[in-house]
Amino acid sequence: MDFLSGASPDYLESLYRRWCDDPAAVTPEWRAFFSGFEAGRGAPVAESPSPELIAKQSAVDSLVYRYRDLGHLLACTDPLAPCRVEHPLLSLQHYDLDESDLDRTFRARRFLVKKEATLREIIETLRETYCRSIGVEFMHIQDPRERSWLIERMEPVRNRPPFTREEKLTILEKLQQGTLFESFLHRRFMGQKRFSLEGGETLIPVLDAVVARGAEQGITDLILGMAHRGRLNVLATLFGKPLENIFAEFADNLPLGFVGDGDVKYHKGFSCDRELADGRRIHLTMAFNPSHLEAVDPVVTGKCRARQDAAGPGGAKLVLPVLIHGDAAFAGQGVVAETLNLSQLEGYRTGGTLHIVVNNQIGFTTLPADARSSLYATDVAKMVAVPIFHVHGEDPEAAVHAVRLALDYRQTFGKDVVVEIICYRRHGHNEGDEPYFTQPVMYGRIKDRPPVHELYAAALVAEGVAREEIDARAAAYAKILEDAFAAPPRPLLAGFGGKWERYRREYTPGPVATAVEAEALRTLAARLAAIPPGFALHPKVAALLERRREAVAKGEGIDWGNGETLAYATLLAKGISIRLSGEDSRRGTFGHRHSFLYDMATEAHHVPLATVAADGAVFGAWDSMLSEFAVLGFEYGYSVEEPEALVIWEAQFGDFANGAQVIIDQFIAGGESKWERVSGLVLLLPHGFEGQGAEHSSARIERYLQLCADHNLQVAYPSTPAQLFHLLRRQAKQPFRKPLVVFTPKSLLRHPRCVSRLEDFAAGGFREVLVDAVPPSPAATLLLCTGKVFCDLRERCERDGRGDVAIVRLEQLYPLRTDLLREAVAPFGGAKKVAWVQEEPKNMGAWSHLRPHLAEILGAEPRYVGRPENDVPAVGSHRLHQEEQERIVNDALS
Repeated sequence: MDFLSGASPDYLESLYRRWCDDPAAVTPEWRAFFSGFEAGRGAPVAESPSPELIAKQSAVDSLVYRYRDLGHLLACTDPLAPCRVEHPLLSLQHYDLDESDLDRTFRARRFLVKKEATLREIIETLRETYCRSIGVEFMHIQDPRERSWLIERMEPVRNRPPFTREEKLTILEKLQQGTLFESFLHRRFMGQKRFSLEGGETLIPVLDAVVARGAEQGITDLILGMAHRGRLNVLATLFGKPLENIFAEFADNLPLGFVGDGDVKYHKGFSCDRELADGRRIHLTMAFNPSHLEAVDPVVTGKCRARQDAAGPGGAKLVLPVLIHGDAAFAGQGVVAETLNLSQLEGYRTGGTLHIVVNNQIGFTTLPADARSSLYATDVAKMVAVPIFHVHGEDPEAAVHAVRLALDYRQTFGKDVVVEIICYRRHGHNEGDEPYFTQPVMYGRIKDRPPVHELYAAALVAEGVAREEIDARAAAYAKILEDAFAAPPRPLLAGFGGKWERYRREYTPGPVATAVEAEALRTLAARLAAIPPGFALHPKVAALLERRREAVAKGEGIDWGNGETLAYATLLAKGISIRLSGEDSRRGTFGHRHSFLYDMATEAHHVPLATVAADGAVFGAWDSMLSEFAVLGFEYGYSVEEPEALVIWEAQFGDFANGAQVIIDQFIAGGESKWERVSGLVLLLPHGFEGQGAEHSSARIERYLQLCADHNLQVAYPSTPAQLFHLLRRQAKQPFRKPLVVFTPKSLLRHPRCVSRLEDFAAGGFREVLVDAVPPSPAATLLLCTGKVFCDLRERCERDGRGDVAIVRLEQLYPLRTDLLREAVAPFGGAKKVAWVQEEPKNMGAWSHLRPHLAEILGAEPRYVGRPENDVPAVGSHRLHQEEQERIVNDALS
């Protein structure tokens, strides 16, 4: 044993402990040594285990490890396929064992009550634990504590704990409700889409178990996100949404008193307080979701984080996010991986999400072989090293056990966990489809399968439960369905309840008091510039902070970053929390913000804005992962839950928001009209043509304006720091909540013209329209524009001494204040030349949206000045860009 020479006692002890946790974590020599050591413990000192026994014990340990690692491959989890009984890596021969070893006694660590067992007993325990109705993937988890925790809860009960008679009847009742609900809809509303759960009814007792177990563990809020399949069933059987209302939605005879446009019935959300038999209560929320399947995932986690933050320390244990996925969507939708990646990041973690995958083994008409490149639909979840339970969809007891264990794991380790229910889809993708067109063999098998509640009822009858009791429960629920069908719908509470009660539904354009006294601003500026003693700040950042303080003290030269920071500081000082999130948002993509300061020696951070927060207000700025879709969805969800806070998402460049277009279109722009879900989320989108190419110039103003209607959004392009200051404060203080899209500058962040005076902050408010340098005599030229191009125009006018030019800036593009614009242009009715000027191509920017409004206000359509129509926003050559920019200014002033 040369490998023992020179080994210190401490080293031996550390290796031994590592081997106890995981035999595969040490080399084969040490594995054999420790196996022999264990086998020889208790024997006379003179005796030592034989080399053969050491080798055999090492082989058994390896076999145990391999069953834990690969046993799921032999698990019987697919109702439509025969069970696999052998795998070469789980054979005796692979480990140089044979039939003669089955009755030999070996050391059996951790999973049996007794310390020793025959190989036959060991294999029987392993196969019953990992190769029956539950297949578990957990050995990819790197933390041995988590693996041991799972082993200790699976192997002693062989993943089949006993259920009481009452628990079994509860499972049966939920299966019956799920099945009877679907069959009732099928009879009464034949051919209508409902995205049936039939074939996956085991989801209902699984969710019921989550609610019960969660309440036992102190969970007070459960927020559920799911796509359309099975959604109505869950709303009826778990949430208790009135059946009368569900049936009325099918009959389309609900009173037409709802606000907005509404949505199809299987996209709607719901919330309720559920009281359990033991007196505990838990609040359930079903998040609204469009047909973009997994788009709701980050929205749910954002909502949960907001509730957890509001709950204070320990909030993650009180609020549970649950996401129900389809197998094809879980494997195919990139936002799933993005949301998983958020799960352990400081600014986005929620203490773990419970993922339930309802695997009906087909996506629309696409089979798994064409839908994913991985063995399991759930393989993407391995990226965050969490346990994955694969469960036979016709074994409801196994499914309930798996989800209870999963929830216990979540509450213990604060991590995500996945339960996959492998089942089938009895009908087509929707009830009007014919699945035999594309999967005739599969649906031939499905056609002859009895529903799961009948299979489970038969098992209970075999255990001694009276058939009459089973039938009575089914009959009772069938009567409930019939009675509800005959009843009128009930009035339900719509949006604007609870914390939203004090907010108006309507957009009101009236003035909002956003000015702050000059002395208060000077005091805040001084506090923001104060550095803790001994804090080694970068000299350039220190100089920037001092310049900011001096600018406020002098009352002039306040730049964009300074104005933005003052807006946050004044809100925090009044008890309003701020959450800012995005790629590189702490420093700011262009180095203008520096909301977090870092010690050059230790990288410890100091947050000046946190020092001015009052009344429990919190400033949080988070550098997000490199994602737009999931992060924007998260912030939207947060904003829907927290109307009192100013919640901001910033794109690294404005056009990067393209990657989150589903969130923008379906949730931010349409959420209020469809679902009465209101958000005050702010989008900061850097925009401006500076010769950086097609991908870093345009935030796509035109796309946001196309989404605007019925005062659903606010779209602004402020051109001064004071304007941004008042705009952000207005967003937090106005009596309603609407999303705000702000086009922010890049080159203007340090432009000498883009500064404000202290008096601009201490008086007035956000001005939707600005009139610049009204000439003393009637203007010969009237230019209308928005944003950065104003600086180019004003500089040329000053250079050329053009005192005959008036420039009107539209600072708010939607809702367009036509009254203020009409008032602004009225003095220049005699102008000989009137033009709209923009940097963007003619088919982009604000021109197409504003064109009819300007024509109506001016009495004639203004001349267009800007880039010609193009299929990309900007050229790639900086020289060509400068030539184009020069041409625009020349054309405007010619």
